[in-house]
Amino acid sequence: MAHDTVFFLAPDDETAAATRLRGPGRALESVTCRFIEPDSAIAEWDMYFADPSPGIPPIEQLLEWSWPEWVTAPLNDGVEVFALPQRLTRALADAGSAELEELAGRWTARLRSADGDDMTDDDLLAVLQGVARLAASAVRTGGGLYSWSF
Repeated sequence: MAHDTVFFLAPDDETAAATRLRGPGRALESVTCRFIEPDSAIAEWDMYFADPSPGIPPIEQLLEWSWPEWVTAPLNDGVEVFALPQRLTRALADAGSAELEELAGRWTARLRSADGDDMTDDDLLAVLQGVARLAASAVRTGGGLYSWSF
């Protein structure tokens, strides 16, 4: 499980890739959370907007979903930098409060079922709201939305 995950804005993949060694730092607008797996979170969010369904879809459906792509090739140091899919960035940018609350509830339920008491202490709705604000900025500026984790 990733210890720190930072969702951040960058103007392009090259800038995002340059964060690999030290993280995005203060130069790039970001939202930080702890103890989540960014790739599964990104896939969960994307599935929520692209294929809405009541309740939590089976884990098999999530595992078969299109997962985010690395911006840099993964190494054995545990650092990952992913690009969020453009359709997810647009969906997050356009999401209303009710959608974000529903997604946060679904995401929380999945994490609780998988991690139990070891689940993150972060307010997942606040994380999603912050990422949605970043997504809106990415859509306005033509930049990209990324995640960095270690």
